[in-house]
This record gives sequence, C-alpha cells and structure tokens, in this order.
Amino acid sequence: MCFFFFFLLRWALICAALVKCIRFLRTPKVDKSSSSILFPALFLSCVTLEKVLGITSLGNRALSCDPHSGLVAYPAGCVIVLLNPKKNKQHHIINSPFASAWNLNICLVCVTSFLSCSLVPLQSGHMPAVRVWDVAARNQVAELQEHKYGVACVAFSPNSKYIVSVGYQHDMIVNVWAWKKNIVVAANKVSSKVTAVSFSDDSSYFVTAGNRHVKFWYLDHAKSSKVNATVPLLGRSAILGELRNNFFNDVACGKGRKADSTFCITSSGLLCEFNEKRLLDKWVELRTGLATSLSVTEELVFCGCADGTVRAFSPVNLHFICTLPRPHSLGTDIQSQGSHHLFSYKTDVRYPDAVAVSYDPYNRWLSCVYNDHSLYVWDVRDLRKVGKVNSALYHSSCVWSVEVYPEAREGEKMCLPPGSFLSCSSDNTIRLWNTDTHSTTFTRNVISNDLQKIIYIDSSTNTLMDPECAASGNTEKSDSQTSDNRSGIRTLCVSPNGHHLASGDRNGTLRIHDLEDMEEIMNVQAHDSEILCLEYSKPETGFELLATSSRDRLIHVLDAEQEYGLLQTLDEHSSSITAVRFAGKVRMISCGADKSIYFRTAQKTAEGTVFTRTHHIVKKTTLYDMDIDPMCKYAAIGCQDRSIGIFNISNGKQKKLYKGSQSEDGTLIKVQFDPSGLYVATSCSDKNISIFDFYTGECVATMFGHSEIVTGMKFTNDCKHLISVSGDSCIFVWRLNPELTISMRQRLSELRNINRPIQGPLHKPHLLRYVCTYALYLLSCYCF
Repeated sequence: MCFFFFFLLRWALICAALVKCIRFLRTPKVDKSSSSILFPALFLSCVTLEKVLGITSLGNRALSCDPHSGLVAYPAGCVIVLLNPKKNKQHHIINSPFASAWNLNICLVCVTSFLSCSLVPLQSGHMPAVRVWDVAARNQVAELQEHKYGVACVAFSPNSKYIVSVGYQHDMIVNVWAWKKNIVVAANKVSSKVTAVSFSDDSSYFVTAGNRHVKFWYLDHAKSSKVNATVPLLGRSAILGELRNNFFNDVACGKGRKADSTFCITSSGLLCEFNEKRLLDKWVELRTGLATSLSVTEELVFCGCADGTVRAFSPVNLHFICTLPRPHSLGTDIQSQGSHHLFSYKTDVRYPDAVAVSYDPYNRWLSCVYNDHSLYVWDVRDLRKVGKVNSALYHSSCVWSVEVYPEAREGEKMCLPPGSFLSCSSDNTIRLWNTDTHSTTFTRNVISNDLQKIIYIDSSTNTLMDPECAASGNTEKSDSQTSDNRSGIRTLCVSPNGHHLASGDRNGTLRIHDLEDMEEIMNVQAHDSEILCLEYSKPETGFELLATSSRDRLIHVLDAEQEYGLLQTLDEHSSSITAVRFAGKVRMISCGADKSIYFRTAQKTAEGTVFTRTHHIVKKTTLYDMDIDPMCKYAAIGCQDRSIGIFNISNGKQKKLYKGSQSEDGTLIKVQFDPSGLYVATSCSDKNISIFDFYTGECVATMFGHSEIVTGMKFTNDCKHLISVSGDSCIFVWRLNPELTISMRQRLSELRNINRPIQGPLHKPHLLRYVCTYALYLLSCYCF
C-alpha cells in the first residue's frame, strides 16, 4: 500500500514539474505552437466573411433578383452579396485572389431569369473580366477577358446560352459570348457611350442604350453555331425622332404580350416605348427631374426617379398606375421612425434618389437601391397596400475609422448594449451598429436591423448622398482616392468607461458626445488641419486623459476629468502625426510622417501633469500607424516598407522587425492588436488584410474583399470577429477561426489572473518556483 502511495506521489510530482516547465519556460517562440503553427492552413482557409454592412451599386446594372430563390444580388466592394430579404441572411461571393483583377471594384451583377445558379459580376481597371459564378457552389465556372478598360453593362440571354457585354466608352466593343463554350461568337463596335443592355424575350436580339443611342442587335443563331470564329454582329439604330438628343439611362425589353416592344427611360424623365420596327411608338412624362432605372414585367413597368420616387405604369398603354412609398428622408432619426412615419410623404424634407430597381416576379418583390446607399425590398403584390419586406441603410462614402464599444467593468453601468461598435465617415455621420441578432438589450428600428443610431454632425444632407450613383448616367467610377473631399469625420475614440465618444473631423474640429443621451457636450476647433488620431488613457494609469494628433504637427493632451481642459501641447514632430498611444503608468508614444518615434513619460509638477521626452528614434521610412500590446510592454508600428517594427516601450529599443504584408507592393496602413496581444492585424494599400502571430511574425490568416484601402480595423471583445472599414464605404465583419478565438481567450484569462505567469521573459519569482518544483522532481526520481 505504501509503495502504491509513493508511486502515485512520484508521478504527481513529475506531472507538476512538467506543467511548470511548460508554463514558465515557454518563450514567445514556443507560443506559436498554441495555434498558429499547428493549424496555419486551417486559419488561411477558415477566416470567413460573416456580414457586409455596405453597398456599392452605382446604377441599375448593379442590382439583380433571382426569380426562383428570391435572392437579391448587389456588389459591396469586391464582394457580391446574396441577400435573402425574408430571412435577412447574407451569403457572399468573393473574387479569387489569384485572378488578375480580383481587387478591383465590381461594377455590375446579373442573375439570369432562366438559369438561377449563374451570376455575372463585372470589373473595371487592369484586365477587366466578365465572370460567371455558380451561386449554389460559390465557385467561378467561366471567365471572359476581352475588354481592355472596363465593362459597362452585361446581360444573360433568356435561353441562357449567351452573355452580351458592352465595354466602357474608350473600349466601345460589344461581345456576344457563348459562355458554356467559352468563345465569343459575335462582336462589333459602338460609337456612343452605352449604359444599359437588355435581351429580347425570345433571345433573338438585344438592345443597347446610352448617350443619344438606342440600337437593336440581331443574332444569327444558325450562322454563329456553324462558324467557330467570331462573326460581325449586325446592329440597327432605333428611330428616335424628337428624342434623338436625349441620354437614355436604361432599357428593358417587353414581356408576354408586349414581347415585341422595347422600353427606355431618359435622364430627363421620359418613359419611351419602341415597337417591333424600332420606331418610337409613344412616350410619357414621369414628372420628375431625373429618371435613372427601369424594370419591366408582364403587368407593370417600374421607373426609378429622383427624390425617392418609384412610379408604376401599364406596359400596354403606358398609363400611370401608382407611386410606391418613399423611403426614409435624408437626415432622419431612425430611432424615432415608426412604420406610420415611413410611409407618409412630407413636403419639407428631402429624399434620396432611386438609382436601381429590380423586380422578382415569383415573390412579387421590388428591390430598390437609393443614392444614400440604402436598400429597400418592397412587397408589391397589392399596389394599393405596398409593404416592406426588408431594408438597410449604410454609409454613403469613405468610412475612416471603427471603434468597438468597451466591455462593462464590474459595478459600471454601460450606455450601449454589448457587441456594439461605431464607425465614422466622409458623409459627416457617426453610426452605431450591433449585428448580434439574438440580443434583447435594445429595440431594433424599422429601417435597419443592424444600425441602431446615426449621429449627424451638421444639418446639410448633401454629404449623405453618393454623387457617383448614376445621377448623370455615368457607370465609370472615378478614383475616390484622388478626390479632395474635405468634409467628414476622420477618427473617433470611445472612453474606457464607455460614457464619452470623441471624434475629430477633417477640418480640425474636436467633438465630444455623451453616449447616454447622444448629445454633443463639446465642440472646439482643436487643430488647424484634420485630426488623424484620438486616444484615451487606460484606467489603470490613474489618469483620464485624451490625446489628439493632427496633420498640423501638434499633439494636445486634454484632461477628461476637468471638462477636457488643455494640459499640454507637444510640438516635437516636424510633419503629420499619424498615431499617438498611451501605455503603462503613464507613457505616451507617437509616430508620424517625419519618420520619428517619440517616447514620453508623465511627471507631476507644480503646474500639473506634463509629458517629457525620454527616447527619440528615427526610422528610414514613413510610419503610418501604431498599437500597444495589452501588457503595455511593446509597441507595434506599421512602416511604409510593409514591415512591422516591435519596440520596447521602457527603453525605446527595437526588439524585432518582420514583414507585415504578403504582398511585394504597397504600404502598411493600419496595425491592430487583438485583445489578448497574441496576434496583430495589418492592412496594406493593396487592400489586403493579414493577421500575424505577434511573437513569431508568421502569417496565420489573409482576407480580401474591399475595393479601396482599408482605413480601420478592430477586434471584437469576444475575440470572435475582426471588423474592417474601407474607402469603398463598406464595413466587413469577419468571423475568425475557432482556434484563433480559443488561443486569444486562453491568453486573456491568463492576463486577468495576476497569480498566473504571463508569457515572456522569466522573472525571478517565477524562476524560484520553477527551481523548487524541479528540485522536488529530481528528489522524487532519486528516492523512488
């Protein structure tokens, strides 16, 4: 019995020693085995796009409905969103990273009315392509690269044999593509700018429309099936008569008994009908300043117009039937909107323009996209009582920053529900989001299931509308990165106690909002140029400070306890200050375009708390962003040469340098730690997002899908998601692999338990405990 007891004791001591060895001698390099090294391939393939909060439809060519499944397809950056309006569920198709133009903006989607499993996105830029995707399998089945500058519009033939695509104005090529055989059977050139195309019901011809242009193109099926080479495409212009100088924004061929007719809409507000002889048969005024889009069914013709107007006409005689309800008005408070307010028309407010309409004949739903980047799906089964199936409201221009609302501390009352996050944009709004569909802590509004609140910075509604959304019939998107738009909120930050929201705009104005009632409590011109960074000090520092940095080369330190009074102004930088962070008790680190990193320490003086410089480091390249690990020991800085520099905060020395992007081109824009400090997320100017193991520098995940530079990233508090925002006006919510989440949560539990060791250098108390345990282990081996 004694021998059995000593045997158990021996093995217990051995196991304890092994555990101590693993726990205390674990170096940063050993940590990579916790997840990122064992499962690198798993991580790279299993970081999934869970939610898209945005839409980039520029016109009617970028919205389509599947008549069989009821899915609504629209682009959001480089992602095609497949929305189930009834269930409010999204599926996503992302262009392959190995395709030549995968990271360029998708201009158009089209779901065939006959073959419901195919979807065609268009692209612009270098080597644009027409791609066919299997919606069920989410994989690409065909690709056509015959256009040089971009594809303006595309359409499936009703028999699903052909796809016709029309290039941009500089391309001027019309291609008829037998996509299953992957050959172009017919082609020709156009002399005018084309913005829309539509196939006839019998697939014998299609019609293109554009600037003073309506043309009928005829397919010779017998000739095209016998000849393998591309044959000339026969086209004849419509006889426009008095309307020959109009811009035709959209075109749609008739259905059913009106299959011989073709309907067009002009930007000046006319609905036209052409007969089978291409003659302008009749037209009717829409009584609107601008008409943008058209959708034709057997019983109805829907016309999207300015000021939120969608009118319905009879295709038989073009008689007016009704006007659909308007969406929300611009600048509305979505929390106060009820269903009775939504359907009531007001004359003293402004409504967004309808830029795209698409009809689902099976469910009898009409999907509408408006130029404030909102989406409505209307139930039009009874035109006397139109209902709303689904709706969403998104940012209308570049999203500059995102902030996750902090977790509730013990004994603290929080102003926002758990899982909330905030974003700011060039549209002069700050928006509060919550994508937790199971949460019962807040009441959802009638406009959006994800958007809780909009804070409007000024009363102007001009910035709330996207000027590129087909207002002039232009489908060729301009480069938003070169536009000098000086409006909008540039950065924001939430106080650690969750009570205050600080925001800085592109004119240098600092605003403080109380998150309990969303009221503005402070508005001051803090800088002469745009504010690039805001940072609150951590609660453990014992201070409540707010630091603001700007392009004017100044840092202001404000005392949040004393109504944000100015404590100190620092002017050591010689160029734009891109990032400023607080760390420890109490240090401040800043970096900027002057390639300098300044380390400062707070000191108590007779005049109050002031920061004095302790270290100054000059790098070889511009420094764009910085973040501090949760233990406040290291600073990760993103450099122009795509490297991440790891600096020791206490002595200012560079500890490590590793590659922060998988690409060989571009610049590192953003750097962000996860809550546990195990991983670092980076965004590059090539529009990619990468996640690296902080201690080894190994890439564990790469994501793509934004069509513009990623301007902000944040990990959620539960370590399940990464939220990214971009210049394409979209917010992406990425679900992280469970292995990543488990690793981060395990590390967080270690950080919160002060009695357990923290990974890193071996401290003396830990060393003593290890030596004692190892000595007992050796003693047990010797004795037994």
